[in-house]
Amino acid sequence: MAASVTVVPKTVQEVAAAVEEPPSRYLQPELDRHAGEMPEPIPLVDLSRLTDADEADKLHTALNTWGFFLATNHGIEDSLMDAMMSASREFFRQPVEEKQKCINMVEGRPFDVEGYVHDQLGTQDQILDWNQQLRLRVEPQEESNFAIWPSCPESFRDLVLRSIANLLELDDDYFVDQISENASGIARFNYYHPCSRPDLVLGFKSHSDGGLLTILFVDQDVGGLQVQKDGKWYNVPAKPYTLVINLADCLEIMNNGIFRSPIHRVVTNAEKERFSLAIFYVVDGETTLEPAPGLVWMRSDHQDIGKLRPRILLMGSLNISVKGRDSLRH
Repeated sequence: MAASVTVVPKTVQEVAAAVEEPPSRYLQPELDRHAGEMPEPIPLVDLSRLTDADEADKLHTALNTWGFFLATNHGIEDSLMDAMMSASREFFRQPVEEKQKCINMVEGRPFDVEGYVHDQLGTQDQILDWNQQLRLRVEPQEESNFAIWPSCPESFRDLVLRSIANLLELDDDYFVDQISENASGIARFNYYHPCSRPDLVLGFKSHSDGGLLTILFVDQDVGGLQVQKDGKWYNVPAKPYTLVINLADCLEIMNNGIFRSPIHRVVTNAEKERFSLAIFYVVDGETTLEPAPGLVWMRSDHQDIGKLRPRILLMGSLNISVKGRDSLRH
């Protein structure tokens, strides 16, 4: 029997130019893209005032309710955010052959986390997402391919982790100290091409992030990010020059599930293209994760998630399916 070969599909850009209707491999069965508006506004947290009681309360409310929050006063200038999104548009609007020069695949198989990426068909029944990506390593700095990468007054990762530790009445550096020097930061530029059947096709299927934290720069003009809570989907509002910061699965383990990693997805738009930039902070795959001592009593069921190595969660990917994540929960 001949060995199976991974089929490399055409990019979404090529597919959209060639056909009026998306091929069947992009169609979601029984897709319900309906989403309501948030029952109450997502707390807007001032990162420059996280030591203040009122900002800490807003952070706690957001994480306890949704697993993410909107951040302002984050130290990134508006002009720099505009420049990053402009660079993203410039890259993805290039001809396919130009983008393929940065592709992360050899003979149809990924060889590195970095590079130009589009969803690939691993099995015949796999449903593909309607997006293209450019992934670049940003941390550790010595492994980065950037000649210059903008720095912020303080690491987002460490600032947010210290604030969460404080909310849980842990030592401020508890979560920071659990992370080895081999932990990575990956920037993923996302491009969602207009889709003629947004009722049947997702830009990114339902998933949770498999790492530690995710920081998202969202398109100010085109929405599409949705989050699930209690079985219902809600539209995440896009506010100019704010960031969406969400917990990921590794941090959920470390806080014993008190704050959850949210399930989210991206829907497509029939008329407008959408861009975003996500920065994933990923724990070293060999680090043993377990709940912080003393956090078992903070859960109403007094359960302990237990120990786990991140490589079991990540499996070489930045995201995992809802089914895969839920199998790790009690």
